[in-house]
Amino acid sequence: MEMRELEVYVEDGDGDERARGCPRVLSASAAGRGVRTRRQTQLQTQLPASTKRTRIFQNIAAAADAGSCGNQTNNTNGGRLRTHCCMEPYIIAANRQLSAMHPIYRLLHPHFRYTMEINARGRQSLVNAGGIIESCFWPGKYSLELSSDVYDKLWRFDREGLPADLISRGLAVEDETAEHGVRLTIPDYPFATDGLMLWDALKEWVTDYVNHYYPNAEQVKLDEELQGWWSEVRNIGHGDKKNEPWWPVLKTQDDLIEVVTTIAWVASGHHAAVNFGQYGYGGYFPNRPTTSRIKMPVEEPTEEELKEFYEDPEKTMLKTFPSKKQATKLMLTLDLLSTHSPDEEYLGENAEASWAHEPVIYAAYERFKGKLQYLEGVIDERNVDVALKNRAGAGVVKYELLKPISEPGLTGMGVPNSVSI
Repeated sequence: MEMRELEVYVEDGDGDERARGCPRVLSASAAGRGVRTRRQTQLQTQLPASTKRTRIFQNIAAAADAGSCGNQTNNTNGGRLRTHCCMEPYIIAANRQLSAMHPIYRLLHPHFRYTMEINARGRQSLVNAGGIIESCFWPGKYSLELSSDVYDKLWRFDREGLPADLISRGLAVEDETAEHGVRLTIPDYPFATDGLMLWDALKEWVTDYVNHYYPNAEQVKLDEELQGWWSEVRNIGHGDKKNEPWWPVLKTQDDLIEVVTTIAWVASGHHAAVNFGQYGYGGYFPNRPTTSRIKMPVEEPTEEELKEFYEDPEKTMLKTFPSKKQATKLMLTLDLLSTHSPDEEYLGENAEASWAHEPVIYAAYERFKGKLQYLEGVIDERNVDVALKNRAGAGVVKYELLKPISEPGLTGMGVPNSVSI
């Protein structure tokens, strides 16, 4: 269970200073019958007896407030920080230290496509001062400061791979007898169940590739380009954390496999999961409000505010939600961010042309493609299994974010190779 409290005052687009807070909400995850559920309780002063209707709106308000906190976590931490920002050092160092013909550069190059370009555009219109994030999300001008603080206190490369990520969040425990080497504490967790299959497919492909070009550990240690790349990633790209003890050291094939698989996963599966469902889950803003424009009157009530709330709680809720201007801007933004381009390149779709002349690599890539096709079928089966309440329950959206291939447009599925939007 965690308590979140933060309040900031920022000027909105109309020049009005308003409180945008992630209010005092106790937010707890519970696992009942293997299904993850969310509980929100808004901390408040003792209030007079209320009607059933106002109690319902109090609960809705608590859920909305907690949702605005979660939205910020996904947008600037899970999405921008862990994918867009943290991919840049890998890309810059690779282009500075690895030749275009280096086997690891060729393996990772598809996972770098368009990332630097889309990040530059994001700095111009999305995360810039007064931009979409600052004007529509509750932290306002403190958004990037919060993201930087999360990086400082929480980001660790050794926890960016999916199994380690799940373990660090208490959602899995190590279990050598389990299918993927970890046992989920919440079995009905679609991101984890689909993601672990994708992670395993990626890791098997990377393992075959690395072991082909590096048949022994000595070749890993003596590859000056490879060591120069990883040294720049750690000491320059992530210089603030260069002395942390958790950084992998490239001494063996297994070290290299874990590093490359982690980078490929972050660029593909992780980014797809946090990005391409944004419109489906949050385009209708009451589902996932991004800000609380005013405090709920039950937090620090005045007589006038309480009277209005008890007489017309729905009116107070609408004052709390994003404004019409904010909601319209958000709908457009989430639509754009969740849409696949016609020239998108998906995981396992097209092999590098030169691999056709390398039988071992080509065969390994074909096995990788086959595993991704199998994953697609498994996801379809899971989405009609009524025992899985988080993906086939009443009113629940099918979880298809990790289906590898997609048509262009707003589809809620598809795993591109790279952070390209």
